[in-house]
Amino acid sequence: MFGIHHNALAYAMTTLGAGMMNSIFSFYYVKLFLNKYKISEGAFHQSQVVYMIWNAVNDPLFGYIQDNSRVPCFSKRRLSILYGAPFYALTFLLAWFPWRSYEAGDWLSGVHLIVTLCAFDGMLTFVLLAQCALFAEISTHHENRLTLIKYNQVASLIGSSSVLFCGLVSENMDNFANFQSFAVVVALLACTCMLYTGFQSTSPYDCLASKATNKAGQRDGAALSLSSVFCMTKQILTQKDFVLFVSMNFFQVFLLAFCNNFTMIFAEHLIPQNVLPSFVKSIMYGAGFICPQLLVLSSQNLLRTLGYYRVILFTFYVEAGAAAVMFLLGPQHYYILALFLTGNMVLIQASFSLFNLPLADIIDADLFKHKRSTPLSSMVFGTNALFTKPAQSLAPMLVVGILNQVGYEKLEDIATVSDQGSLQELHDVMFYLVCLVPVCVAALQILAWTPYSIRESHTVDAKYIET
Repeated sequence: MFGIHHNALAYAMTTLGAGMMNSIFSFYYVKLFLNKYKISEGAFHQSQVVYMIWNAVNDPLFGYIQDNSRVPCFSKRRLSILYGAPFYALTFLLAWFPWRSYEAGDWLSGVHLIVTLCAFDGMLTFVLLAQCALFAEISTHHENRLTLIKYNQVASLIGSSSVLFCGLVSENMDNFANFQSFAVVVALLACTCMLYTGFQSTSPYDCLASKATNKAGQRDGAALSLSSVFCMTKQILTQKDFVLFVSMNFFQVFLLAFCNNFTMIFAEHLIPQNVLPSFVKSIMYGAGFICPQLLVLSSQNLLRTLGYYRVILFTFYVEAGAAAVMFLLGPQHYYILALFLTGNMVLIQASFSLFNLPLADIIDADLFKHKRSTPLSSMVFGTNALFTKPAQSLAPMLVVGILNQVGYEKLEDIATVSDQGSLQELHDVMFYLVCLVPVCVAALQILAWTPYSIRESHTVDAKYIET
């Protein structure tokens, strides 16, 4: 009815829920803890180190459990989403409610950040790893996977608009009570969306998994042994294309965290209020999260004809070129700078939205090469995250460290600063970061991505037989 692909719709509902929460969390949490909770640089870095370790470990851990457990809420993707959704929504709310009125450098704000990051990322991983596995397992046909991408991007488009509405409702977090109320509404809506996936999504491997669990001892003992963990991980890591993809993806995650966490801070400092008022900046921030989905949706024909390999490679050249031009123009061109900040966010997020396609092809190649009965979808996604997730912590640690070297930590309000020389030095450093980080990262990504060999999967109908 109405031409709706019901399984794709069910799959995309998790993207809708997660998109609403993740966009707000990644965009606001750094500013919240630095500017409102006044966390010290030391506590911030300690929190990021703990988060970096947990962030890297939990993905392969949950991936192995979901691929090998005989407990239905772990082994069945939709049940993992169903049971994980309420906890995911609750952990999203942890950041926005202080445990007490924090003083500057309060040790409890550091503990608050550690608990928030670890709890939120743990539930994010548990739910979204199951959803990523669904992407590879719902269908092996390239055309069907593009349908999933299309539904996914529409859901992401709607979900990421939460940043726009949150900015407008809370005046970019200046009205914190409104911000907290909006966060509660988002958590409830997101949980409802993900529950829909848990009840409605289907995968042919759910049936295979159910049959396998009825065969006594088929995968007992050995399946959950350490030796099998190391063996399967080694098999994944020895795929050249997987290593190349992970290398490229590490820098993409770094750049994405850099943009999500600091675009608002950079814009507030580098673009005067009389040039772009708060209302316009809210729209600008929202566009940075909404437009990537529009770009991906409009590039469906390119993906069919050229394939994701060439499209992704092209975005790296565009990112580097745009940043180099911005650097040559200088920071005084405020409208061009605003356009660059927004466009950079859009391009980085849009290309990142395609990364499930190469990972799905890598899963197919692993299934074929090692003649597995079911794909190691969660393990491949989890092992990828083991090496790429640390970049989410490295980006804020490095940038905050650099900014604090030029006085950002001591800055209370731009309008009340008396030492304009120090403020100008801070703004110069911010502008260099805005331009040079994308240039350097894109150059490294081009080097890593160019040798990738699975380039023609868009011309092949299926890599293994669906049953």
